[in-house]
Amino acid sequence: MPLTTTPDTLPTSTGAAILNLLLPHHRTTDRTHASAEAFPRQLRRITEFVRQGAPIAFTLPGFPCKSPNPAKVLGHLPDMGERLSLTFLNTLCEEIERIYPPGARMTICSDGHLFGDLIGVPDEHIDAYADELRILISQSGLKRLSVFDLRDVLGDLPHDAKRAHVHGRYAPSLDALRGEIRADDNALALYRGITRFLVEDTADHRGTRSALQRACRQRAYGVIQRSRAWGDLITSHHPSCVRLSIHPQPIGAPKFGIRLLDAPDAWTTPWHSAALRRTDGTWTLVPKATAAQQGRLVQREGRPSHFVQTE
Repeated sequence: MPLTTTPDTLPTSTGAAILNLLLPHHRTTDRTHASAEAFPRQLRRITEFVRQGAPIAFTLPGFPCKSPNPAKVLGHLPDMGERLSLTFLNTLCEEIERIYPPGARMTICSDGHLFGDLIGVPDEHIDAYADELRILISQSGLKRLSVFDLRDVLGDLPHDAKRAHVHGRYAPSLDALRGEIRADDNALALYRGITRFLVEDTADHRGTRSALQRACRQRAYGVIQRSRAWGDLITSHHPSCVRLSIHPQPIGAPKFGIRLLDAPDAWTTPWHSAALRRTDGTWTLVPKATAAQQGRLVQREGRPSHFVQTE
């Protein structure tokens, strides 16, 4: 007997089809392949948009600022890595529109200000990065993307006051976070990943490496606290959105990890690396020092943009 499609099953099947467009780009350390049904939270939320006939609304915390380590990045402004990543995200929304006419919209939730004092990036560099993201989105015609940051919430308050406000209202306690990291393997992996980034991003440390690692382990707790706070703030302002993440996420997690560009490491992002165009025309993200060994630097609009592989 053939299956029939009812008004109730149609939104679910459409939601699964939309989620299937995201699955090839799932950023995860899991090695098993999963179907859309393995992501019930995301499927339920997408299906609700479909029932309403509304555009799917995604939020993606990320694109905070460039790493302060000049061996990893080309400068403090967005470059080809961000350009390619934003174009990919906009294209993903366009692909959704082909199978679901209301389409999708994605809000890039950028706020390096929450972490600037912990990662050694000046607030003026963070503002310049976010402003350039908006310009890049506009000039590239990426109409399905927008940028949200703390200026949309707290206006022109001093940056230290903004950090204190968000941390005080939303951040988990240090004791609770330490307990979670001890008990949860995924939380531990995130803590270790952020600690590694903090060590790698410190370019001018004058003490011993063991002292640097100790300091970065402590700062990693602060980064995670404020990341959680930012996530809760985003939820309060965008309560119905489908939450994406630039960090690897296990199958079925509340957040769906999304890979922006090919990279040898599941943790690599455009703001911790440089874009390298391989000889076969494909792109990857690698530290600037590595890219410089493999290719030549390309300028775009008077600024360093990316590398082209010559080997």
